[in-house]
Amino acid sequence: MKKTSIIHMAVCASIAVYAVVFATGCQKKQTAAVPETAEPEEIVYAVKGFKVSPGNLDEYLEFGGDVAPVSSVDVIPDQAGKISRILVNVGDSVQKDEILAYVDASRPGMNYKASPVKSPIAGRVVSFTPTIGSTVSQSMSIAKISSTNDLEIKTSVAERFISRIKNGQQATVSFDAYPDVKFSAQVFEVSPVLDTSTRTMAIKLRITPPDSRVKVGMYARIRLVTDSVQDAIVVPSSAIVSREGESYVFIVSGTSGEGKGAVRLQSVTKGITVDDKTEITSGLSVGDIIIHQGQSLLNDGSSVNVLSVEGGDA
Repeated sequence: MKKTSIIHMAVCASIAVYAVVFATGCQKKQTAAVPETAEPEEIVYAVKGFKVSPGNLDEYLEFGGDVAPVSSVDVIPDQAGKISRILVNVGDSVQKDEILAYVDASRPGMNYKASPVKSPIAGRVVSFTPTIGSTVSQSMSIAKISSTNDLEIKTSVAERFISRIKNGQQATVSFDAYPDVKFSAQVFEVSPVLDTSTRTMAIKLRITPPDSRVKVGMYARIRLVTDSVQDAIVVPSSAIVSREGESYVFIVSGTSGEGKGAVRLQSVTKGITVDDKTEITSGLSVGDIIIHQGQSLLNDGSSVNVLSVEGGDA
């Protein structure tokens, strides 16, 4: 019995030693299989920059208008009768009191001397409707005389814009006949009242200087400057991002142009916006390079690769 117990104890001890050795070996293998932790790679964003420089910005309104003569008068005969003679053609220039036609008031058994029809103003004949033999009356306009050398552009402005309109404002005007030409104009008359049926205010502009290419009846496309800033910091509107209701731009630091660098999130104050450009009244300085393309994923401190820089002297 004692011999059997000794053998049994020896076998158990051998098994225990083998288990320890086996466990130790497994542990070493598991430890060797665990890789070391690798550092995350830095993300570099490809972007395009814009170099801030002073610029001008003109806020404007656009609308259409018609070219009309400053003065236009209907010609009415002093006597009823038939047109016996016509001395002018449409397009002719006439002087004040120049005879345009004669009206014969004679009737059967009554002969009268032909009555002259005179121009009330100096200008150009823009219409003459009767023909020889036509009957006219003292309440009938037979012609129209306009001062075509002194033209104006008539238009109306919607009520919501009238606070931005005043005398002396500058405008540029274009016409379909000359699509590549910009004519200068200026507001010289603003109506003190609004049309109650259309809720619009009538204004008049004058081409400055006068240009013979502009004709009565032309349709004018008007761009009226309502506000202007000079030597202001003007940036692409696309460069401005909104975060929690505030306006920001990303300024590039660590590089003076193209190349790798980092960005800084900068709060800015916006002024007027015209088309795709915005005035910045505070937060930027001349010479700053800001991101205007590729900034949607950026955060403060992000690394960037500036592919190109526009604006300024870049």
